[in-house]
Amino acid sequence: MKRWLIITVSILILGGGIAAGIWYYRNNSADSAVSYRTAKVQSGDLVAGINATGTIEPEEVINVGAQIAGQILSFGKDRNGKTIDYGSEVEEGTVLARIDDIMYAAEQLQAEAQVRLAQASALRAEADLKQMAAKLDLAQRDWARAQKLRPSQALAESAYDSFKSALDAAIANKAVGEAAILQAKATQASSEAMLQKAQRNLSYCTIKSPVNGIVIDRRVNIGQTVVASLNAPSLFLIAKDLKRMQVWVSVNEADIGKISPGQPVTFTVDAFPDEVFKGEVGKIRLNASMTQNVVTFTVEVITDNSSGRLLPYLTASVQFEQARRSDVLQVANAALRWTPKPEQISPQFQNQPAANGETPEKNKEKDKDKDKDKGKKKRRDKAGEQKAGLVWVQDGDHVKPLKVNVGITNGSTTEVSGDEIRDGMEIIVGQRIAEKGASATTNPFTPQIGNRRR
Repeated sequence: MKRWLIITVSILILGGGIAAGIWYYRNNSADSAVSYRTAKVQSGDLVAGINATGTIEPEEVINVGAQIAGQILSFGKDRNGKTIDYGSEVEEGTVLARIDDIMYAAEQLQAEAQVRLAQASALRAEADLKQMAAKLDLAQRDWARAQKLRPSQALAESAYDSFKSALDAAIANKAVGEAAILQAKATQASSEAMLQKAQRNLSYCTIKSPVNGIVIDRRVNIGQTVVASLNAPSLFLIAKDLKRMQVWVSVNEADIGKISPGQPVTFTVDAFPDEVFKGEVGKIRLNASMTQNVVTFTVEVITDNSSGRLLPYLTASVQFEQARRSDVLQVANAALRWTPKPEQISPQFQNQPAANGETPEKNKEKDKDKDKDKGKKKRRDKAGEQKAGLVWVQDGDHVKPLKVNVGITNGSTTEVSGDEIRDGMEIIVGQRIAEKGASATTNPFTPQIGNRRR
């Protein structure tokens, strides 16, 4: 009996708790009411376009390298007399750095000596040729006399042959002398070429600026050894003119067809978040890149930097302008997406067709169908093309619709127009559960996710 008594009391307590919970929940739900989040209709300028991210680059950059190997001994001076460093202003021919030139100076001295030796050899070959020419002349005269004496038998046969042999030898020697001169001149030319090479290598020890500009990067230090191999090591990066800058923007292949040269562009940088910079599309590079099966094109945007505020390699948030509207009414995009429940609509508007000719109930069903077909390709509206839309305003404890014409959008706000909408009007963008009365409490057993006040 005692055990049955305990079981009976437990059942009664449990049943009472469940009944109390149900009563509490119903009373608390009855005390709750729906409140709406609203946003004002605003008037202003609206720009629709394509958003992308890019990097600010100097319009023309020269990479100054070293063509020889050696140790950096010193840096030059800029136009202000300061040692070359980041941001130094340089002119064409300004000495940027000097490389140790002892070995190259020795090679130049050796090449100069070789040139002088070749010149001396050429002079000697010319002198030898003159001697050979004189001997040839003598041999020719002796041979002529021998030919005159031979018929009279006044000259022995052996002497006659000697004169003939001497003439042939003199002719051959002269040819050798002429060849020696050509060889000496070739040796001299080779030595002079080696001298020019040594002089040029020696001149490479002094790194000079090829243009007027600003040093935006110094990549070596004094005492560092540079090694020139197949690729010249980079020492300095010089921008010719920082008053003309470019923004290199990566644009997705889906949007590249909407971009053309001369198209207006606006962009911002984190360094100056409150300032909007302007530019225009210069060119679209055709060498697209693919990353994880995503194809992007690089678009060059030209901008004026006369103020010097834009610095190289800043990250820019870019918007390519497709359409612009001045002094138009705008609403938050959430206002066009929000749809009330049938019981929230004022009775006189519950069966009224919406902007697309359907009742709110049918629109709600269509929205569910659209959610199921997210994978299908959506039709894109042309920039500036208006279509019918619907927004909602409070009507006492209910809401009522306002028909509007929807124009361009910038992703957060949309252009609207219509006879019923005006500047400053409060438009519903969402709803929340608000408790009636300041002392209202909530059921601790009811999940609170999504019901918190914002």
